[in-house]
Amino acid sequence: MNVLIIGAGGREHALAWKCRQSPKITSLHVTPGNGGIESQADCWYLTDHDKILSKAKDEGIQLAIIGQEDYLVAGLTEKLEAAGIAVFGPSQLAARLEGSKVFAKEFMKRHKIPTARFEKFSDVNTAKSYLRKIGAPYVIKASGLAAGKGVLICPDIETAEQGLDDIMVARQFGAAGEQVVIEEFLEGEEASFFIITDGKNHITLPSLQDHKRQHELDQGLNTGGMGCYAPAPIITKSIAQIVNQQVVEPTLRGMAEEGYPYKGVLYIGLMIKDDQPRVVEYNIRFGDPECQPLMMLLDSDLVEIALAVAESRLNDVTVHWKQQAAAIVVLASGGYPEAYEKGVTIQGLEEVVVSEQQMVFHAGTRRDQNRYLTAGGRVLGITCIGDNLEEALKNSYRNVARISWPGMQYRRDIGLKGLKRMTAGKKELQVAIIMGSASDKKIADKATAIFDQFNVSYEVVVSSAHRTPVRTRRFIEEAEQRGAEVFIAIAGMAAHLPGVVAAETRFPVIGVPVNASTLGGQDALLSIVQMPPGIPVATVGIDRGDNAALLAVQILSIKYPYLKAFHFEYRLQMEQKVIASN
Repeated sequence: MNVLIIGAGGREHALAWKCRQSPKITSLHVTPGNGGIESQADCWYLTDHDKILSKAKDEGIQLAIIGQEDYLVAGLTEKLEAAGIAVFGPSQLAARLEGSKVFAKEFMKRHKIPTARFEKFSDVNTAKSYLRKIGAPYVIKASGLAAGKGVLICPDIETAEQGLDDIMVARQFGAAGEQVVIEEFLEGEEASFFIITDGKNHITLPSLQDHKRQHELDQGLNTGGMGCYAPAPIITKSIAQIVNQQVVEPTLRGMAEEGYPYKGVLYIGLMIKDDQPRVVEYNIRFGDPECQPLMMLLDSDLVEIALAVAESRLNDVTVHWKQQAAAIVVLASGGYPEAYEKGVTIQGLEEVVVSEQQMVFHAGTRRDQNRYLTAGGRVLGITCIGDNLEEALKNSYRNVARISWPGMQYRRDIGLKGLKRMTAGKKELQVAIIMGSASDKKIADKATAIFDQFNVSYEVVVSSAHRTPVRTRRFIEEAEQRGAEVFIAIAGMAAHLPGVVAAETRFPVIGVPVNASTLGGQDALLSIVQMPPGIPVATVGIDRGDNAALLAVQILSIKYPYLKAFHFEYRLQMEQKVIASN
């Protein structure tokens, strides 16, 4: 079969890579394509619809997979189908789900699909007047296509008014800003939900979580996506069931009833709070970067699936997915999503051994003889799979470290939200805190505040090494039986407690010296660090219950991946505070 993929980004590279594995492929073509896709397919570098159609006829194309949304919104599906070419992708009328935010919001309202309250505006002054009637923060969306960047989240009215001027007056996103939608701000956590449908039947794809903001911890400007991972633990079985019942089924039914049945892949952006999903937006194609991990996890023939959709017989195919996790880290040009330099030589690509487990998908590159140059904002997507999310992320970041060019930027926190939810195997008790005196509670509170933030289970008791030695010994034994794997002993003055605890347990002990005498805690500090051979106690600074907790988290994170995520997030927060203070 002669197959054509239409688009120019990392998504299309992933689609080409997967199609190339199909035994049905006779020839594979991509247009416009990019430097990296040239290794998988014949790139035409055509964007004009009539020229694409003419070339498709000349090459005997039998199936077209349209990856890029602007071709769908402009009606290329109908042109190709009229020429007898099967198309994986919605019609122009159905493509309005992404091509017009106004259409999508009004469609959801008509069919009672859960989403944010909204109003539409064509006049900038009327839109500004509306801002004054509602409270901050504001969500402003350009109604038309804006390459994933036409959404502004504004914390105050001044920023919102400037955003309206940028969209509607300065036309930052061109014709996409002729109309805007102003929505209520939805709190919660975002996730990506994909289905493939032939208009009647549908299959659900693995869930994903994208990272839209430019910088770590979701700071900075919106981008087309700086990375994502699959599956997303936030999409539980019960939430997936709710999405299918309250969103997918009424969407497909509503589109068919209104005369434009939807065929292709449908992306549903969700905001989830308290296990209740609401729709943020529709996209009418595979996401970018979501497509890349999905193609790595797909364990079936993509060409067969796409053809079945085009021929309205999706029930004829069975789709399998690898029972693994996948992650992509996007490498972007310096300055993206604003102005950036092009034509910079990319170093280290040859050091990444590509396979079915790890790929470098090209999003914005240009080939120059035997080297690759940057040619876009998002340049590469380092995509890997693993037996679990931690392994997939580790593989991706290991390969990220092999690639570089001047100004290259990427986020270091892709997947942290998913890792933080991986609490399977967590015990009832993880850290036991023993205070020599009730007056030490303020030190223990520093530790428990960290544990509460990091979702670590703990227990705090008062027990003296001298006055209640039997109670101390009994508590240590019982804590071990209930799962404690780290002990923190808080003591002042002679500070024998940490040593006693270390003598009674096989688990790590962290001693916290307390400022409880005229010596300012120096006596306790020296007592703890002078433990005899064979009785090791890790010692932190005087009164530093917080550092004891952080050290405990680092020890536990060897066993519990979610704690690595919490700890790294904490360090990023501290890093941002230092940067902000300057």
